[in-house]
Amino acid sequence: METQSLVKEICPTSTQKWVKDGAVLVDVREKDEVEKSTFDVPNILYIPLSEFEDRFSEIPRNKNVVVVCQNGGRSLRAAGFLVNHGYENVVNMQHGMNRWVERGFPVKGIVNISPKNTSCCSSSGCC
Repeated sequence: METQSLVKEICPTSTQKWVKDGAVLVDVREKDEVEKSTFDVPNILYIPLSEFEDRFSEIPRNKNVVVVCQNGGRSLRAAGFLVNHGYENVVNMQHGMNRWVERGFPVKGIVNISPKNTSCCSSSGCC
């Protein structure tokens, strides 16, 4: 059995900071999901999970990478795949697009979640 590495997870508020510092956001949602709504950030790369094993080499190894999806589960799998394939600066964004929208962070398209406009990080860590 292949040795598994743990994946660090961060919240959407921390993701905002990573993106502002130049991290690449890798969205692994499927095409139909991305057509409805997208993260409104620079440096975004769309690689659906269904194509991930064939296309992961498109992700730069020399940058910080935040992997995202709708709820955080698929992106956690993809982030683990990257870590197990030698990527060192990879994190998963917990709770995905749903929490991103709840926090009022920028999106393009139609979303069905009401923003809460509160920080999801506290002194005790991320939500």
